[in-house]
This record gives sequence, C-alpha cells and structure tokens, in this order.
Amino acid sequence: MKDVLLIADLHGQFGKIDSFLELNPEAVFIAGDITNMGPVDAVDDVLSRIDVPCFAVPGNCDPREILETLENSDAVCLHGSQINLGKISIAGIGGSNPTPFGTPFEMTDKQIDDGLNAAMKKMEKTVHNILLTHAPPFETLDKINGEHVGSASIRKHMKAFDLVCCAHVHEQRGVLDIDGVKIVNPGPAMDGLCALIHFGTEAKDIKIELLTV
Repeated sequence: MKDVLLIADLHGQFGKIDSFLELNPEAVFIAGDITNMGPVDAVDDVLSRIDVPCFAVPGNCDPREILETLENSDAVCLHGSQINLGKISIAGIGGSNPTPFGTPFEMTDKQIDDGLNAAMKKMEKTVHNILLTHAPPFETLDKINGEHVGSASIRKHMKAFDLVCCAHVHEQRGVLDIDGVKIVNPGPAMDGLCALIHFGTEAKDIKIELLTV
C-alpha cells in the first residue's frame, strides 16, 4: 500500500466521492465528520462505493450510532482501535475534545487518552506508524479565531507516530513537520479537498500532496 487518499469533513455531502476515487488510491482514510449531525442511513451506501480498503474514524459532528454503522460496513472502524498492514500500522481515535457547540461525539481529553492508550497497547510498530484522528493535536493545525482548540491528549501521544492524519478545523488545511512527525489536515472534502499520501519503503519516507477535485 503506497498511495492513500485522505478525506475528512464530508458533512453529508457525498457528491465528490467518485472524483476522489479517480485519483486511484490503493486505500482510503476518512478522518471523521462523515455526516452533519446524522443521519447515518446514507453512510453505508457511500462506503460501499469505495472499492479499495477503507479505514475510518467518526468526527464530533457524527452521531454515536455511526460506530455501529461503520462496524457493519465495508470500512474498518478504527475508533479506539488499531490495525497492522505489513509495513503500515494505524491507530485511530474519533470524535473530538469538547467544543462550545455541544456536538454529538465529544469526549474529555481523559477519554481520548484512554482510547489512544488502548489502541497503542496493541499496536505493532512497523516502518510507517500512523494516527488517524478527527481532532488535531493541541497547537497543531488547530487555530480558530486565534485560539488553539486541539486535543492535549493527542498532542501528548503524537511523538509515537510518524504521521498524524487529522481534520476538524476546516480553515487549517495544511501539512506540518514537528520533531520528525508529519501532521496533515486535508481540508473539508465537501469542498472537494483531499490529500494523497505516498509511503516509501524506508521509515519517514512519506510525501503528502494537497489536492482539489
């Protein structure tokens, strides 16, 4: 698996899915906010259109019942879980730390920490170690109106990974490198924004393209 499509923040607008898949990824990561406060009925149909392996976490705007929908879909739900794919290992945590808006899938930083710890205990370190999360790490692609709104727990665990795929803050699309860890927010997929991640054969050989379809 060398070329992976990263999308997030669809917010129930699925019209660009086929255009994203025309980028010919070998797998797809979805970093949450698949719906806009629900409903979850259309999610299974959308995921079934993705004809390559798909790994997803929910976002804070997804209702809690999306976990069951993801578990029963063709995608792999990585909320508080992990998977080993040979040279790539992925851990995931969905939802977000608290927001001012009382969205459906919010957690305390302690709950995020517990979920990450559970996933990381089972995670086998490989060439490329990835964290798929909806909320960004604190002080990392997380500014809204000059305030940092990311998760302190995700920031605490960030150094255990080579790549953090996050979303949540639509205006913070970008790629950062902090102490050898790459962080990417692909921007909202509802606007046709995405990232294509290219994994090389060596550790830390990860290239990221921010694309628009």
